[in-house]
Amino acid sequence: MTRFSLSRFLLLPIHAQKSKILTLHFTTTARAADKFYLHLQNNPNNIEKTLPTVKAKLDPTCVNDVLQRCFTLPRQSQLAYKKEECVVSVKTMKVLLNLCKKARITNEALWVLRKVPEFNLRADTVMYNIVIRLFCEKGDMVMADNLMKEMGLIDLYPDMITNVSMIEGFCNVGRLEDACALLKAMRGHGCPPNTVAYSTLLDGICKLGRMQMALELLGEMEKEGGNCSPNVITYTSVIQRFCEKGMVMEGLRVLDRMEAYGCAPSRVTINPLIMGLCLHGNIEEAYKFIDKVVAGGSVSYGDCYSSLVFALVRIKRLNEADKLFRKMLASGMKPDGLVCSVMIKELCLKGQVVDGFYLYEEIEKLGCLSTIDSDIHSILLDGLCQESHSLEASKLARFMLEKKNSLQAPYVDKIVKHLKKSGDKGSNYTSH
Repeated sequence: MTRFSLSRFLLLPIHAQKSKILTLHFTTTARAADKFYLHLQNNPNNIEKTLPTVKAKLDPTCVNDVLQRCFTLPRQSQLAYKKEECVVSVKTMKVLLNLCKKARITNEALWVLRKVPEFNLRADTVMYNIVIRLFCEKGDMVMADNLMKEMGLIDLYPDMITNVSMIEGFCNVGRLEDACALLKAMRGHGCPPNTVAYSTLLDGICKLGRMQMALELLGEMEKEGGNCSPNVITYTSVIQRFCEKGMVMEGLRVLDRMEAYGCAPSRVTINPLIMGLCLHGNIEEAYKFIDKVVAGGSVSYGDCYSSLVFALVRIKRLNEADKLFRKMLASGMKPDGLVCSVMIKELCLKGQVVDGFYLYEEIEKLGCLSTIDSDIHSILLDGLCQESHSLEASKLARFMLEKKNSLQAPYVDKIVKHLKKSGDKGSNYTSH
């Protein structure tokens, strides 16, 4: 370890990327940045240990804000480290690299990596992985590839994280041959590919529209078995890609293949197939398909019918969607929060606000309200207020108070004004 002034690191050469944070600072982000910046000022030593104690959300915007302050106010940044002689460790470097990762500032991360030897420290695979990942996300695969090769020159070995990042990066820029070559070379590098590596390449192939090639690679995974066996995520990804391209029948064949391999589908797997069948007008086939997959035991009618209701709304078959949804409620099935939100919102859009409220009460009895979108409460309450349904509005307001549901900003003034005018206890919402 070397002793050196850490204040340098707060003066990273931030190439003024004119990001949105310079012109738009949300209050919550500003408060978080204030907390982190104040922490740096008051805790000059061992920031890698004390930083997690800050009770604030650390996101890219917040990180950029803090770094920008240190960059634009160099004198102030000196306050962050009152001692010139502070311990610089590999852990310190990793803190800085992770901040760059959070902020998605690639060049600054490379700069930190290049500074490591100046402190008589040695970069490790984790540090290289952070920088390589950033360049892959940026689409600069030349630099990412150079960094990966550089690892071998200092006796570091790319691990699974390195290779998966590179495979995904190559696919994202259309360099499919390089991605495939890397997968084949992994075994010779002492890092044999696994399900994650294969699945990453498989998804990249699908995104590029090479569906026959995807099926061939899937077959290779099935044949290889062991650590390369396709899992539910692998099959689901392929099915989703087929459905996105309108190839629903091919997606159904992949599902059959999945079940034959002994891998049970999840609700996420069947969602795109139900949607695809409905988009092609095959409603009856969708019902038959649901019966088939439910018989397999891995998904329920409640999950499948929730997906079907959502699909019916999507294709504007609103009467059928409403009929099926009410059938679910009558039979005691619990529809998911998304479809509950969609059905209430549809009634409000059609001007049937009171019907929306009564549907809301039915859903409450089944205990499904906790998953409803927060804005649905505001939309429903606003509609009830506009149509002067004071009794229903007050009941809903009281329920929202009990559940501590907040009003959404666009509706607050109108709703509060109505509740005050009504003189009901619901007007107490103004204090929340």
